[in-house]
Amino acid sequence: MYTICLVEDEVNLSNLVKTYLEKAGYHVVTFIKGIDAMSYIGNPVDLWILDIMLQDDINGYDIIKAIREKDSTVPVIFTSARDQDLDKIVGLELGSDDYITKPYSSKELVLRVNNIMKRVYQTPTKNVMKYEDYSVDVDKRVAFHQEKEVKLTTLEFDLLLLFLRNINKSFSREEILDYVWGDDYFGSDRAVDDLVRRLRRKMPKLNISTIYGYGYRLS
Repeated sequence: MYTICLVEDEVNLSNLVKTYLEKAGYHVVTFIKGIDAMSYIGNPVDLWILDIMLQDDINGYDIIKAIREKDSTVPVIFTSARDQDLDKIVGLELGSDDYITKPYSSKELVLRVNNIMKRVYQTPTKNVMKYEDYSVDVDKRVAFHQEKEVKLTTLEFDLLLLFLRNINKSFSREEILDYVWGDDYFGSDRAVDDLVRRLRRKMPKLNISTIYGYGYRLS
């Protein structure tokens, strides 16, 4: 659960925004006074929502400066009753990620929060291929069988990728040679048979069919 710190001196608005954010699945910590928010800086926070103009001597600009001294990456959204370009420019220069003018819809604020959270914290999708009980991390070039790593050589892994990317396609021995070994390989195409045999032994659930006189296919 992501933690959001909301610094807003309008109590009713603070309670309303807190309710909407909590319904969206966030843990919300609220502050009415800037001095209290300043004392919280350094705790684990995933996003700050700062009202620029507060009732005490500390404003949103002061708070973001203190935040940036501790953490240069945590996202910050400024809110303000003044819709002035200068405020927005100053906020951006101080490192804010967004600016929303009062009065605003709580739903709109939640949408903006969601968009920032996805952009900042979303885990990149892994490039993983699956076949039967096997999973293959293409980027890391690692294969697993039920969470246990299958030790493959470079050539074995390249052949595995060729098959997985072309299910049900038949490849001649020459085509496999060109893909796995490269055009400058001048050895016997029987090296393909040996490589397929080793891959079958290490990953027996691969349904690799032999096409006699031609080559192989993964079904």
